[in-house]
Amino acid sequence: MKKRTQLVHGGTKRSQWGELSEAIFLTQGFAYDSAEQAEARFIQSGPDEYIYARYGNPTVRMFEERIALLEGAEDGFATASGMAAVNGALVSMLKAGDHVVSARALFGSCLYILETILPRFGVEVTFVDGADLDQWTAALRPDTKAVFFESMSNPTLELVDIAGVSALAHTVGATVVVDNVFSTPVYSKAIEQGADVVVYSATKHIDGQGRTLGGVILGTQEFIRKTVEPYMKHTGGSMSPFTAWVMLKGLETIDLRVRAQTSTALAIAEAVSGHDKLHQVIYPGLPEHPQHGLMLRQIGKGGTMVSLDLSGGKEAAFRFLNALEIVLISNNLGDTKSIVTHPATTTHQRLSPEQRASLGISDGLVRLSVGIEDPDDLVADILQALAQA
Repeated sequence: MKKRTQLVHGGTKRSQWGELSEAIFLTQGFAYDSAEQAEARFIQSGPDEYIYARYGNPTVRMFEERIALLEGAEDGFATASGMAAVNGALVSMLKAGDHVVSARALFGSCLYILETILPRFGVEVTFVDGADLDQWTAALRPDTKAVFFESMSNPTLELVDIAGVSALAHTVGATVVVDNVFSTPVYSKAIEQGADVVVYSATKHIDGQGRTLGGVILGTQEFIRKTVEPYMKHTGGSMSPFTAWVMLKGLETIDLRVRAQTSTALAIAEAVSGHDKLHQVIYPGLPEHPQHGLMLRQIGKGGTMVSLDLSGGKEAAFRFLNALEIVLISNNLGDTKSIVTHPATTTHQRLSPEQRASLGISDGLVRLSVGIEDPDDLVADILQALAQA
């Protein structure tokens, strides 16, 4: 089946009632026919055999199977949030004395895990410029256990060469973990290009309608079931059945939504390119973007996010945000509603001015997550707000 068909039908499990929409199994536990059956299930659970919702659930399993089909992964584990997925993917495989190489351009919470949490437990982390393959080469060591990066960074939309970094990491036996949120599962070819593990905040484009928190870790069946599952089920980061049902409904329309959002994002980037109030328009879908060629090879489209760097710094950025009439101010992204945020004072505010500058996060930078509203309305709203900036 092609992707759009998988998104509607993949992983479906129907009960004896033959329900059309996926069933929500809102139960925390499961009954056994006998003590012997309970004993056997705790020793080795088979397909469609469940013990406790923290370990697995039929609705959650449908979501895991459907997103794994979409990504081209063998298996997946659904988590309570995107950050639970990032933390689970890394901490489940690492121990004191291990070495990790990470791109330094990361979402603030991801950076907190790499900078603060992992070193606290004896894991050494080396940061590199994610776009520079020479820096990856220099940082990798025989004892490097994993590499981590966002395939498209938040909020400066810098791409990391998945195939190039994966080839380098595999020469030392390191596991490649890719946070693929901005690339989206619609355009993702991360596993095909060499990634071993892909994580998503399902809160973003997968739900895409501002309803629930969720995440997912995708990889080989051995990694998911033998490394991730034991860690996640004992530390409590699993997804709720209701959330999984919402995510299943989101997957049915994600292809339609993301393609429409991407088309509008390109229209906005083209409309404001060269505007006299802007120092820079950052959108990989523009031919002048320095990584446009890599974008074409890696995901094929520029994505749903546009970053604008206003010439007047924070004051101009705030005037722009406050003048918008359709686009909403929030720190979420990947929603059907268009959303704008000022990273320096929100998502990345805990970083020092020097750290933000090194990542290209200026006081004038705003991150726009493009929704599914009429493209002409969004362009008009952004242009009138820029006029007041």
